[in-house]
Amino acid sequence: MTLPIDGDRLYVTDGGMETTLIYRDGFELPEFATFPLLDDEAGGEALRRYYASYAELADDLGAGLVLDTVTWRANADWGEKLGYDAPALANVNRRAVALLRELRRDELPLVVSGCVGPRGDGYALGDTMSADEAEHYHEPQIAVLAEEGVDVVSALTLTYAEEATGIARAAQRHGVPAVISFTVETDGRLPSGQTLGEAIEQVDREAGGGPAYFMVNCAHPTHFADVLEAPWVERIAGIRANASTKSHAELDASDELDAGDPDELGERYGELAGLLPRLTVVGGCCGTDERHVAAVARAVTR
Repeated sequence: MTLPIDGDRLYVTDGGMETTLIYRDGFELPEFATFPLLDDEAGGEALRRYYASYAELADDLGAGLVLDTVTWRANADWGEKLGYDAPALANVNRRAVALLRELRRDELPLVVSGCVGPRGDGYALGDTMSADEAEHYHEPQIAVLAEEGVDVVSALTLTYAEEATGIARAAQRHGVPAVISFTVETDGRLPSGQTLGEAIEQVDREAGGGPAYFMVNCAHPTHFADVLEAPWVERIAGIRANASTKSHAELDASDELDAGDPDELGERYGELAGLLPRLTVVGGCCGTDERHVAAVARAVTR
């Protein structure tokens, strides 16, 4: 499968899986983890419906599709909190890839993305690792995803460059392209305090040529649009923004979903398309659903 960069086709991805499953579908997700739903019949069917809705949207838009496995939390630390040991986590990662393979068909260009999440929270920096420590920590999950034949390993909601570097190195070791997606605060900086450009350049410099491309996720476009600068901006090929303009701290403290305005979010993506010459993959993050992804895809296409 050719990765969706430098091509003529727009690719969409999904929206806020966790917020959709919690607020729309009524599931409880301890530790904000979706992978345990694979062990529940109703949960498995909900995931199939969720993914199928985005496959239908991609068909309607004439777009390609990038879908992430439900494994954002399926690493050792989060797995231990949820009662999953190493063999159980490996099994979960395998079944998550198999679930996405069910959607493959000739008429739909589908990129199966093995999703890796941060060791820590994703909203806050917390304890950090060196690049070597991060490579060692994330390697077991990436090894399973690579063995299962994912097209790419995507690391979402990363908060500092060293963890991103370790993930990119582990993916390279197992012969699968990596996509690195950072999250930023309302000032456009990573939770570590590093600028987005500095983080991208550090990973490219320290990860043996760098990942296939970078993304930004779990932040509203107004949080980072004014920090996008050449030349590193050409390394960003994907955006998965939040629906809400609230900060991470505000969202973390909220008991209600802030779904924002899909059309307004689409307008913001349209503006980003003028700043990101290689923008090819568009989707959503917290608070977004099919309405938001449809709006941003149409805005970017225009």
